[in-house]
Amino acid sequence: MAREPVEITELRRALGERLATFRKAADITQGQLATAAYVDRTTVSHVEKGRARADEAFWQTADQLTESGGQLVAAYRQLETTKRECEADVRANELAAIRAKADGLRSTPLTGWGMSPAGLDDEMAAIELARRVAASDVGDETLTRLELAFDELATAYPVTPPAELLVRLRHHLAYISTLMDGRMTLSERKRLVVVGGWLSLLAATVHVDLNRSAAATARLRTAASLAQQAGHDEVRAWCFETEAWRVLTEGNYRRALELSRAAQELAPSGSSVAIQATAQEGRAWARLRQPRETYSAIERVTKLVSPLERPDHPEHHYRYDPDKSVAYVATTLAWAGDPAAERYAREVIARLEPSEGSGKWPRRVAAANLDLALALLVTNRLDEACAAALQAMLSGRVVPSNHWRAAEVVKAVETRQLPEARDLREAYEELRRGEPDASAPNELEC
Repeated sequence: MAREPVEITELRRALGERLATFRKAADITQGQLATAAYVDRTTVSHVEKGRARADEAFWQTADQLTESGGQLVAAYRQLETTKRECEADVRANELAAIRAKADGLRSTPLTGWGMSPAGLDDEMAAIELARRVAASDVGDETLTRLELAFDELATAYPVTPPAELLVRLRHHLAYISTLMDGRMTLSERKRLVVVGGWLSLLAATVHVDLNRSAAATARLRTAASLAQQAGHDEVRAWCFETEAWRVLTEGNYRRALELSRAAQELAPSGSSVAIQATAQEGRAWARLRQPRETYSAIERVTKLVSPLERPDHPEHHYRYDPDKSVAYVATTLAWAGDPAAERYAREVIARLEPSEGSGKWPRRVAAANLDLALALLVTNRLDEACAAALQAMLSGRVVPSNHWRAAEVVKAVETRQLPEARDLREAYEELRRGEPDASAPNELEC
């Protein structure tokens, strides 16, 4: 039987953990659930640990019994959808790999095949050993293309809808999975593991954008595992930084602080991830309303960024663009309630819209408008705040993981009972309806 993809295993485990949480919260025993679902208690135990599978009827019963509000059924269906997509990708890439291997065999000379080492002299035995060590089903060209593909996907990240980018990422990851069982040299295997780690990391980031927390966690675990095997601290640090952002969007600011510090400890000195993890720490402090620590983090980011030159491809998600620090300061100050955020947010918008076009940085412009709205609310410039928030929401570039930021503005406007509140609420609800994953929970009900 084919090995189940790690992503599916992790999703199944996460679904089991979710079931256990809802069951315990409802004060229901495993035995009671087993009776209602017409299975034995051992099956329920295995399902909660991710070791056993259950059909939709089981999950519907569990959902109703635990009063989870459709969360269990939705998570189960997401698992099944992801499973089908992975299976289709694996089948397609296995076929492509075997065809490529067949083409290689057609052009491979048969000289030396089937020869017994005992019948060779020492010189021929050494040559044969070297040939076998160097034998590979992967090769430098394939690895180089995969590395270039990752760079292209990371560069496409700011302008490509997350759901669309995820399809391309799954395709490449499925192909890498088929290559893992092939012959390759040690150096080739390390390169394959590293590029697999980078692609898994980017896939996790896209899942975060789509509010698919369980899938994001699964991808991050895979990326961290591959990075650990390859001894690649940069990817490991990015895993911590990405998880810090994920938990921050869920309101777990203390955990975000811990993860951002863990990322900084692993990050190579002066690297992009070292800067981004420091910025993430500042955001967490801002959400915790700790001004001294917030401004300290901003100063550290500024110091780290000051010697940097603009990279050739500033759109690349994992190459820190010095201009990004302005957007970071705008967000951090806005969250800290500092009116100075207005100046930074306006600078981001002015810099990107007329010169480079918001088409190059659409998400950054949308986020800057939300930051501007928060800053203007602090100074009671309410009309301008509503206009900025509305522009962000109507841009279509506020990803699901950032909907809570729009919700903050809507809630603040509604609290003040402003006439613009109705238009903002309608725009926000339209934004929510456009989520690719309609079953995802709303982080900030308002």
